[in-house]
Amino acid sequence: MNTPTQEHKKHLFTKFEHGDIELELDVMMPLKSNSGLYFQGRYEIQLYDSWKVTEPAYKDMGGIYQRWDKTKPKGQEGFQGHAPKTNTAKAPGLWQHLKIIFHAPIFDNQGTKIKNAWFEEVRLNNILIHENVEVTGPTRAAPFNDEKPLASLMIQGDHGPVAFKNITYKLYKNQNLKIHKSDLKIYDNSKKESVIKDIAKFKLLEEHQTDSISPLTRINKRDQKIVSYTGTLDIPTTGDYLFEATVNGGAYLVINKDTIVNLNNNYWPDKTVYHKVHLEKGTAPYQFVYNKPIVWRNGLDFFIEGPNIQRYSLLKTSTSSLSKQQPIKPITLNVTNTPITQRSFITHKGIKKSHCISVGLVENLNYSLDLETASLLLVWSDGFLDTTQMWHSRGTEQLAMPIGPTINSHGNIDFALLANSTEEWPTQLNNKNSIKQLGYEFNNKGIPSFNSEIDGNKITNSFIALPNSTRGLQRTITTNSKDIIWHKVAEGEKIKLLANNTYIINNESYYIQFPNNSKFQPIVRNSNGKDELIIEIPKGNNNLNYNIIW
Repeated sequence: MNTPTQEHKKHLFTKFEHGDIELELDVMMPLKSNSGLYFQGRYEIQLYDSWKVTEPAYKDMGGIYQRWDKTKPKGQEGFQGHAPKTNTAKAPGLWQHLKIIFHAPIFDNQGTKIKNAWFEEVRLNNILIHENVEVTGPTRAAPFNDEKPLASLMIQGDHGPVAFKNITYKLYKNQNLKIHKSDLKIYDNSKKESVIKDIAKFKLLEEHQTDSISPLTRINKRDQKIVSYTGTLDIPTTGDYLFEATVNGGAYLVINKDTIVNLNNNYWPDKTVYHKVHLEKGTAPYQFVYNKPIVWRNGLDFFIEGPNIQRYSLLKTSTSSLSKQQPIKPITLNVTNTPITQRSFITHKGIKKSHCISVGLVENLNYSLDLETASLLLVWSDGFLDTTQMWHSRGTEQLAMPIGPTINSHGNIDFALLANSTEEWPTQLNNKNSIKQLGYEFNNKGIPSFNSEIDGNKITNSFIALPNSTRGLQRTITTNSKDIIWHKVAEGEKIKLLANNTYIINNESYYIQFPNNSKFQPIVRNSNGKDELIIEIPKGNNNLNYNIIW
């Protein structure tokens, strides 16, 4: 944590020096605060409280700060700043996540720069805000004017207060696993065998020598063939290597007689497998097999990363990659003058939920509900939904993807009938806590209200945008009940009451704010190692509302 004063406002430099680096961390910006991350002490990613900013500039959160030439006329000194693609900054006081991949400038043997530094990607709160942006020299306020292949990472200390946690990094070198001359054999698989037990029993069609793995360049799209590579790998460094593979068909990789990746069957490309293995520096024998048993099955992704090695494709040509074949223009739902309500599957905390409905409001604020449990799943801002996986071709996944950084609610059951405030919250529906959907209806502005029933007790949910460009939603819950209903507002590692009847939730990732005159008394309790914020709603007719702010 940095709380600068007139006497104490020095920059913080890492003891290690870096060239190419991948950095991830959580950062907290107080109200109106300003700081920066300087890669190699020279190229700044701006840290700033940019909440409510509608048109972000280079000086906003996540921006690549401009360079400065004091010899130019006044007002024209700044140049080459890069604004983030969109403002995904959270409210002040909340933890925000940054992931940055930076590449250092490259110099020849005489010390002449032959390539500029560049940011391969910058992600703020899991949204890509910069991609492949060059910086021709140090940005403004950098303590150095020169450029080097290696230098320390710097955190700016002379501006505003800032806090960091969960800092992880990986240093890259220009190296990877090298493939020596290998034997390439192509076999016939017109019998459509999915599992390869003895490759020698298949009819050999072609045989070549190669120094790369590019199976789809060797066969046509409608072929039914097996492509096998056997040879030697050159492993540059002793350490742990992570292999990642996806295939439309079958594939496997063997190193040192150990099966590293096993997709030896007929797989769809929705399954990705990972395997970490310890490899010793030196050479090792390998075999890589790709099986295309069905004429219309086609495609393969295969990635490696390791010590000082950035994740890269083992496949030499991009035409072999599933992700590169026949790029699809995204099919998106965008809100204009009226709200949009859309049914779909939604992924919540890695689990696909099937009974979901999403609402996009005209204020560019959105939310998703699980109708099966009458529970809030996600809230987010900016764009509404990418529906490509629903409406392209057969729509196999039936999945809608939020366009923007999401805030996850707990996603369990929002309402339950508890005996008292200490009874454990149910994790799934049961006879006592069974939800019956009663449909939804729209007001004259197109905003829906969702009706449900729990053991004869009626509950209505509705959401509207908060005013004054505040990134937040007001949730209103109306009940007509014969029993006391308990509502689980939030769950997190830590829930803390702040001023103005406001709670900070889920390790400081969003706020819950209740009206100061609210008749309901929220309870913070700990259950199974997590804090829960719950409310007792009495029998009869009640209206409960609160704000969700991020």
